[in-house]
Amino acid sequence: MRRWLVVLTLSVVSVAGAPAVASAASSPPLPSSIAAIGDSISQAVDVCCWYGNHPANSWSTGGASWDGVSSHYERIRAGKPTIAGNAFNDAVSGARMSDAPGQATKAVGQGAKYVTILMGANDLCTSSTATMTSVDAFRTQFQQTLATLKGLPGNAHIFVASIPNVYHLWELYRSDLIAQSVWAAAGICQSLLSLSNTDAQRQAVRDREAAFNTVLAQECGRYANCRFDGNAVFNYSFSKSQVSKLDYFHPSLSGQAALAGITWQASWWGQP
Repeated sequence: MRRWLVVLTLSVVSVAGAPAVASAASSPPLPSSIAAIGDSISQAVDVCCWYGNHPANSWSTGGASWDGVSSHYERIRAGKPTIAGNAFNDAVSGARMSDAPGQATKAVGQGAKYVTILMGANDLCTSSTATMTSVDAFRTQFQQTLATLKGLPGNAHIFVASIPNVYHLWELYRSDLIAQSVWAAAGICQSLLSLSNTDAQRQAVRDREAAFNTVLAQECGRYANCRFDGNAVFNYSFSKSQVSKLDYFHPSLSGQAALAGITWQASWWGQP
């Protein structure tokens, strides 16, 4: 399912502003290249103005100067200008965790010194609860992704974001007839957002998401150069203004800005 969780669209004005680079003694050196592994959220789909991918506005590797999104790439570039031109967005709209190992292979080939991973929403947002990815399969696929990333340069670092709280999207728009009609017409995340779903079915999606985020934390924790966000993205209660009005699903520009700020704070160089 291409339409991605706007849930990821997080915004905190204090962290979504101008680029800032942390100088904590425990932080590794700023990297000279970055690659994004993920889905339509990292491609900034439907973020503004017209339908489709808008990678220049991505929370991870975006470089547009006008959008108010201080991406990881832009924040790093403020402290290490040599990263300029070395940002690779390997994310693919509609991707599931099963696609992550292939994206990881690309990042390795690019010699990325820093890799961000935001993946899993499409494993939840399927046609029905019965077609969601199993927890065991999700774990195996993520293990394969991290194993592939062992081929990165020895000083490379990985950041893993939790999956946004998709149920919160339902909470925001459950009484909005326009959003509901868009979800139905485009078949967006019907495992959760179908009006015919029962409360038990929606709870099943919430439970599966909690299990997926646990997998991300556990498997990332096995690697010294991998950092999980501590569920910072999942725990953020995004607002309607942070959701795209094109599809009522993906992050808007302010959502991408918030996502960039929240994940940066949880990253290797964010302020404690």
